[in-house]
Amino acid sequence: MNRPTVFEFLPELGHLRDEVVYAKVWENPDLNKRDRSLVTVAMLAALYRTDELRPHMRRALDNGVTEAELKALITHVAIYAGFPCGVQAGNAAIDVFGVE
Repeated sequence: MNRPTVFEFLPELGHLRDEVVYAKVWENPDLNKRDRSLVTVAMLAALYRTDELRPHMRRALDNGVTEAELKALITHVAIYAGFPCGVQAGNAAIDVFGVE
């Protein structure tokens, strides 16, 4: 038997993700998706949420954020949120950018 996803195990979380996070927050016209991605990546990096950071970095790239901008954001986070947060965000970026 396959392990269920968290959203299969807790369907209400899936509902909140789909109906609140993606349908309302991400579609709010007061911020464009590019800027929203920058904010989200910065928040996840500052909060040391590296598992969530990788997919949001990929989404940021899809939303028009450049690799150079993400690198600058990581340095900024390191100064204001702490060096370990910046280092972990940098490690996530290495994975996302496919650096070998």
